[in-house]
This record gives sequence, structure tokens and C-alpha cells, in this order.
Amino acid sequence: MERIIYRHLQEWKESNRRKPLIVNGARQVGKTYALKHFGKTSYKNTAYLNFEKDGKLERYFEQTLDPKQLIKTLSIHTEIDIEPHNTLLILDEIQECPKALNSLKYFCEEAPEYHVAAAGSLLGVKIAKEKGFPVGKVNFISLYPLTFFEFLDALDQTKSRTLLENLSAHESIPEPLHEKLIELLKLYFFIGGMPEAIAEYIKSEKLSIVREVQQEILSAYEKDFAKHAPTHEIMKITVVWQQVHRQLAKENKKFIFSAIRKSARGRDYEEAIQWLADAGLIHKSHLVESPKFPLSAYADSQIFKIFLLDVGLLGAQSHLSAPIILEGDSLFTEFKGALTENYVAQERIASGQKVLYYWTSEGTAEIDFLIEQDHAIFPLEVKSGVSQKKKSLLVYNQKYAPSQLLRASLMNLKLDGNLQNYPLYLISRFPLK
Repeated sequence: MERIIYRHLQEWKESNRRKPLIVNGARQVGKTYALKHFGKTSYKNTAYLNFEKDGKLERYFEQTLDPKQLIKTLSIHTEIDIEPHNTLLILDEIQECPKALNSLKYFCEEAPEYHVAAAGSLLGVKIAKEKGFPVGKVNFISLYPLTFFEFLDALDQTKSRTLLENLSAHESIPEPLHEKLIELLKLYFFIGGMPEAIAEYIKSEKLSIVREVQQEILSAYEKDFAKHAPTHEIMKITVVWQQVHRQLAKENKKFIFSAIRKSARGRDYEEAIQWLADAGLIHKSHLVESPKFPLSAYADSQIFKIFLLDVGLLGAQSHLSAPIILEGDSLFTEFKGALTENYVAQERIASGQKVLYYWTSEGTAEIDFLIEQDHAIFPLEVKSGVSQKKKSLLVYNQKYAPSQLLRASLMNLKLDGNLQNYPLYLISRFPLK
């Protein structure tokens, strides 16, 4: 199975400006597996160190941060000859050892010939508050749950993925294949992109067991709150986390603090929301009232939606049952499109969109996503079914006259004037040429 990260890892290995690498992402998205697989397939040797499982490792970094001395010590500890260029040194769960994080600076400056890659759970949270973090001395790669294309690969649907990856804007997808992909998309909406959930489905094909795995992942996340979050923020983090599916269920999916309790104010929960974002567990989408370039300059930091990192986990958090997905198109009418928008949000993030934005106009129209591409802004309206209604797009078009309007739905790929309809399963391919 080819995940996007493997291409990025290979580029990192071959780069002339390669620095130590940090693979960032939420717990259980496959960071450790990806690094081990990369080491096995791209290097002569792999030296794997886990700071959570091996308590002795921290002491090595307390004694010295000199790269050459560390390499000698770690070679003896692992009984692996850590050679320049030929060995991948993996420092896993590195958040447990701040000095190991700091050592990456010295590997960059004094020993760039050694290939060092680090990963860890809640590493984004650690980096955000670690004063000694070596800014500018490391490369970053972000890893997310498997995308729909990666999901196709995992289910041995590689030919379908290849076809979609090579499709042009003026082609349509053969109707039988389109229908098959819609069914696979529904399955993805239930299973999501967490590697363990997908592996369980491949093994047993029992969606009930998949849900059990997802509930275990959700439970593990909440245990992380108690273990790693600031004590005074644990309750707020938990409340926000448990509110996500409830807030997305509303017709207006904007996050409303008064829905938590009447006296709740945004500034009371800013730190909790940022902690969840740094942990990679949520994605925020900010309101933009005036869609001008750059969008970040016109975004309202106080008005936003919150999406979960994975559509399958959102379904599990909402206790949606398998029949909702398997019986006809009920998935796309239940839950008021929340799953569909969450899916598009995570596909856009995995495609490289750093921040999400949406647009509203005085309560008369709403564009679900704004996409900034090549110094242009494209409006994307998300439909849960095959509806061809485009009121919001027409309002937006009249106000701002973009070069292209986008709609994601269950319809086939179709170009109608300046309106491009993307099947939901193809949204990661924007812009099609």
C-alpha cells in the first residue's frame, strides 16, 4: 500500500538540505509503522529506539548531546552499527525525552550525515510548549489518517485509485465504476482512515468489530487528556472533544460555546481547543466574510467550525450504526451532512491545505469551503447527495465572479460552464487539469 508519506520520506532521504526529521500526527495514525517500513525498504539497517518503552534511553541524552558520542552509545545499546547514510535512526515517542528533542539541533549542525527521524504521540503539543525546541533545525512531515485513495489501496482497489489519479477534468467516470466508488466511499465513511480500524475490517469484514476498535481509540485519546494535558484544562478539553459531533449535527455547524453551557465564553476554551488542534485531533475551519487573498488576513479567529481528525471516529463518537451506511443513501441524509463535511475537511488537510476556511453572506448563503490555489480563491459547496441546487454558489458568483465554481456531491464528474462537479471521492484531486 502506497501512502503519501512514503514519497515525502524518500524526498527527505534524497534531499541535499536534509535535516533530522520529525513525523508529526495524532496517536495511532501509523507514524511508527511508516518509519519502520521506510527503514526496512530504503536503508541497509534501521536502529529503532522507543523512549516510552525503554527507560534507559533518557539517561544517555542527559549525559551528552554530542551526536558522535550518542551514535557510539546507541550503537552499543541497539547492537546495530549506525552508519552514516546507510542506517535510519528512529527516535520514537520522543516527547518523553526533551533532551532528545533538543539533540536534533546538534545532529543538524554537527552530524548531518546521520539520518535521524523522530515521532511521538502528542508531539505537536510538546513542541508547542518546549522552549528548547530546535526551530529551523528539523524537517517536518505531517501524517494523517489514510485518505480515501489510500483506503482504496488497502482494500486492493489499486486500479481504481490509479484511474482516479490519472483522470482529467473533461472525462467522466464510467457509471458502473462511479456506483462502485460511491459504495466504497460509504464504507470509508464508516471505517474511516485509522490504520487499526482498516486492518480489522480487512481481517474480519465485521463492521461491529471495527466500531469496537474505534471506540477504543476514542477512549485512548481521552486517557491522553488526563495524562498529558495541563490539569486545569483537562475538563475543558474533554468537554470540547465530546461536543464536536453535537455541534456538527446542527444545521449551522459553527461552534457555539453557549451550547456547552449558557455562561460559556470563547476565551474560556481557547487553550483547550488549541491543545486539541496541536494534538492533531481536530481541524478548525474559520469564517471569512470577505474572500480576498490571502484568506488568513480576512479570517475571523472567533468564529469557526470544528471537525474531527477522522470521519470514522466521528461516526463512532456519534454512535451511528452500520445500517445507516449500508441501506441506500441514508448516510448522506442522516446527521445533516456532518460526515460529508468532515470527510471533505480531512481530505483537504491531507492534500496539503494548511488551514480551512468557509464563507457566509448575511444568513442567505454559505460556502462550505474556500480553497486558495495559485493566488486564486475557489468556492466549494458540499452536497450530501445528488442535488443540483447551487443557490449559495450563485450568490457567491454574483458577488465575486471567481474563475470556477466547485461542487462536491454524489454526482459524476461534470463540467458545466464554470461549474465543476467533483464526485466526493475525487475531491482530493482539485484542481483537475
